[in-house]
Amino acid sequence: ADFDAKKKRKVAKIQQALSSKPIDVAALRRMAISKGGLLSDEIRRKVWPQLLSVNTDDLPPLPGKELRENNKDYQQVLLDVRRSLRRFPPGMPDEQREVLQEELIDIILHVLQRNPQLHYYQGYHDIVVTFLLVLGDRLATALVEKLSTHHLRDFMDPTMDNTKHILSYLMPIIDQVNPEVHDFMQSAEVGTIFALSWLITWFGHVLADFRHVVRLYDFFLACHPLMPLYFAAVIVVHRKQEVLDCECDMASVHHLLSQIPQDLPYEILISKAGDIFVQLPPSKLAKDIQQQAERTATSTFKDFELASVQQRPDSVLRLRQRLRGRGGPGPDKPSPEEPSRALLARPRSTRLRKLAVTGLTVARGAAALGAAALGAAALRAAALAVVNSALEWAPKFELQIFP
Repeated sequence: ADFDAKKKRKVAKIQQALSSKPIDVAALRRMAISKGGLLSDEIRRKVWPQLLSVNTDDLPPLPGKELRENNKDYQQVLLDVRRSLRRFPPGMPDEQREVLQEELIDIILHVLQRNPQLHYYQGYHDIVVTFLLVLGDRLATALVEKLSTHHLRDFMDPTMDNTKHILSYLMPIIDQVNPEVHDFMQSAEVGTIFALSWLITWFGHVLADFRHVVRLYDFFLACHPLMPLYFAAVIVVHRKQEVLDCECDMASVHHLLSQIPQDLPYEILISKAGDIFVQLPPSKLAKDIQQQAERTATSTFKDFELASVQQRPDSVLRLRQRLRGRGGPGPDKPSPEEPSRALLARPRSTRLRKLAVTGLTVARGAAALGAAALGAAALRAAALAVVNSALEWAPKFELQIFP
């Protein structure tokens, strides 16, 4: 009964924000981030367009079948969509699924045709199908186009340079939150390839339960484009004991981390990812890897600069510096766990407001995340070293991580 009452109050707040003149987008972002997200697909159909500043009164016409003629991406898109059976609700009649798969192909080709600067990558269809199932084809087309030219933009470059740069943020985040896990992973030389499919599909490819996928999409749409990377870091730290109990070698740690658990405590992890973002915004992390920071579209996302100005001094960085300076914990020294505790010590309402602020420039030419073309077979442990080094140079390298 208490849950139902909270749910009703939240629905009322969402309706109030939607009815405001102008629409209260900041309130909608807070609702999308906070516990339970947007609650239902019916609400998502109203709120997701607002989070991406898409005008639902001016939707593009549905694409015609001529899209498929002489289209360089058609065959690859067709293959990927045919392999996407598990992304549709179990028990859905074959005829209905086949219609949706045809719509999925058309949405992808339509966006690519209208934006020739974008390059298709395997895994992109995992994001598009989520929007199709929630919104229907016409609305999904408009939102996917906005998302592709902003949040996913770097993944859709012709090379993997920007994807590599985005992944380079993962280990610094883990280092600040749990140095022990970070150091173990560094010793194992595991790299960050295990998180690539998480990032470029917004976890759509690796989570079996559609409810969990759309809950994460609520969160990601309301936040900075790098938030999926913070969520990836939180998953790794959440699995600390499994990681530390693993054999300290590349193949073992990669295999463990790439098998994502399906029973994660999503609401807790979402809250932690938001906390870490507020404490360690990308502008601070970028200082560690500044030589490449100018290259990615995420560097143009100015809201995190605003968020940084509003933050108190970064206690996490100060704790880490003190810890390293003193050579480890002692009676009066912070333990490696203190950064994690510091991240959770902030009032929830303040954190939600700051997260909502960081999402507000999606429609003002803000930022993008993107990826590269990926192959079809599962990545084998023996090839891990080759794949990790391939990120250093390979344009459109066939990573072969998608089954």
